[in-house]
Amino acid sequence: MTELQEVQITEEKPLLRAPGGPDPGKDAELITAKLLQEHGQKHQVETPYGIVTITIHGTPKPKRPAIFTYHDVGQNHHSCFDTLFHFEDMQEIIKNFVVIHVDAPGMEEGAPAFPLGYQYPSLDQLADMIPCILQYVNFTSIIGIGVGAGAYVLARYSLSHPNTVEGLVLINIDPNAKGWMDWAAHKLTGLTSSISEMIMGHLFSTEELSKNTEMVQQQRDILSHATNLPNIQLYWSSYNSRRDLSLERGGDISFKCPVMLVVGDQAPHEDAVVECNSKLDPTQTSFLKMADSGGQPQLTQPGKLTEAFKYFVQGMGYIPHVLDKKLSQGGLVLHDAPVPLTHRLSVQCRLGGREPVPLAHPVPEQRGRGAPASGPHHGGVLLSARPGDETASHL
Repeated sequence: MTELQEVQITEEKPLLRAPGGPDPGKDAELITAKLLQEHGQKHQVETPYGIVTITIHGTPKPKRPAIFTYHDVGQNHHSCFDTLFHFEDMQEIIKNFVVIHVDAPGMEEGAPAFPLGYQYPSLDQLADMIPCILQYVNFTSIIGIGVGAGAYVLARYSLSHPNTVEGLVLINIDPNAKGWMDWAAHKLTGLTSSISEMIMGHLFSTEELSKNTEMVQQQRDILSHATNLPNIQLYWSSYNSRRDLSLERGGDISFKCPVMLVVGDQAPHEDAVVECNSKLDPTQTSFLKMADSGGQPQLTQPGKLTEAFKYFVQGMGYIPHVLDKKLSQGGLVLHDAPVPLTHRLSVQCRLGGREPVPLAHPVPEQRGRGAPASGPHHGGVLLSARPGDETASHL
């Protein structure tokens, strides 16, 4: 196995900024994008498993998928994704897409508690709601971004509807069902800890909880004052009753689209995400272990995640070029030209590290869904080490 290398992504300049100073036209577009993010249109969609609330930002773009998000337990789309989607550099990306945020049933702001005895949907049933949502908004394909339980829901949907998913960003995914020992430990913990404390342990690392950071305090305050805490408990129970995704590298059950797995260094779900990575096709999968990001990398490191997401989307052909930008102290640079690669090259990436990795040589490649199914779809910077290495990561 090759020695793991670290890649640092710095945030010294905004993404995709034209050379020669500010561009008034682009600045106006950014302002518009920000306004669209702040003023989304809420809709309630009926499904066979109940009503789900969605929030739509932006206007449809021809032949482009929607960015489709799904949040974790103890959160809604605001608390889970606002920090990422309001990040300045993210506006350069999302202005080119419609963004659809899903709040799991009963998780939207101001949601009343479900009546006693209400049967909350399983995670599989939450995934089965997504076709109803896409039919409602008249979209045929998505790029999914999910966290925790939401990552599982999007993964389950992608396995059953592969032709409608162009890419997946799965943060803190655990594709495994709970074993009987995990189940027993969960039951024992439930006897000594409150639902809020168990969810906090799901969302944040032990170190974050011990430091009681401002973000931890805010989340704890949200849970302690949540009028819909019974609903949150139902979502939590559904998550803990999830089925195994049964992913297998080279097997029949696998994702048919590019996947980016993301987890924070020392996060509660680090081992589960590493195991998930080992079960996926290395030519289709990017694995980002983000340093100094804790259990919620989309909240603590939005700049680095935005940078990685830009490469991911560019690889599908939806951002035709990127401007020069240093990625590390060693001068890792992107070029002002289309740079998707046919050659998938790999390294183990820890975003936030110090050692630079040399650029690979770009080779022209077909765009997005027109590319060969077995070939790589991530453009941008793909870094060289050993192709096909089980522990490799792709950027």
